[in-house]
Amino acid sequence: MTKPLPKPYLIRTALEEILADVAEGDPVPAERELAVRFGVARETVRQALHELLVEGRIERRGRGTVVSRPKLAQPLSLASYTEGALSMGRTPGRLLVTWDDIDATAELAAGLGVSTDTPVMHLERVLLADGRRIGLESTYLAKHRFGHLRATFDPTTSLYAAMRADGVRFGSAVERIETVLPSPREAALLESTTAMPMLLLNRRTLDDDDQPIEVVRALYRGDRIAFEARLT
Repeated sequence: MTKPLPKPYLIRTALEEILADVAEGDPVPAERELAVRFGVARETVRQALHELLVEGRIERRGRGTVVSRPKLAQPLSLASYTEGALSMGRTPGRLLVTWDDIDATAELAAGLGVSTDTPVMHLERVLLADGRRIGLESTYLAKHRFGHLRATFDPTTSLYAAMRADGVRFGSAVERIETVLPSPREAALLESTTAMPMLLLNRRTLDDDDQPIEVVRALYRGDRIAFEARLT
């Protein structure tokens, strides 16, 4: 005998059908209303709504819940965040959080090809898409190579564009992506919560002479962005 499908799955499927007929920003019916409509407990509805919230199909707005706009699909490539966002019809932006000098840890020294305790620039920015916070990016650069950017670079613009204008030629990068929970500070900067899973991207980029350019740690809201790669 075939086992009946779990109620949360059935409710979620029904909710997806409802969402297919509404527009971005439209309100999602309240838990109580949905529980009555489907004849289930509110806890069952709450579980289904939470799954849709984590996936970015819906979002909290004030005291209510509304339909989200589709996720930004960011290509995995050596293109800048700006180029990726523009290719998807979004308006990119950045908010400067910190830009300071630190001493290279053993891990950063290995990634940037410098000695431990060598000065390294740390550039931390919130990434925006259409004014919404989607990521928190920390970029580490060897100061002896990129210290001049302090006087010439606007941190609200594309770092890759500034580097290319200086003659830097990007050659390759290794990226690792995994799921994590944010710290309270990270959640606050991304206007989220510590219970919302996020995507952690670690990247090391080399120029076309195989010399290190950057080490990057970036945290992205999994409900607002997805990554895609073209395989050939």
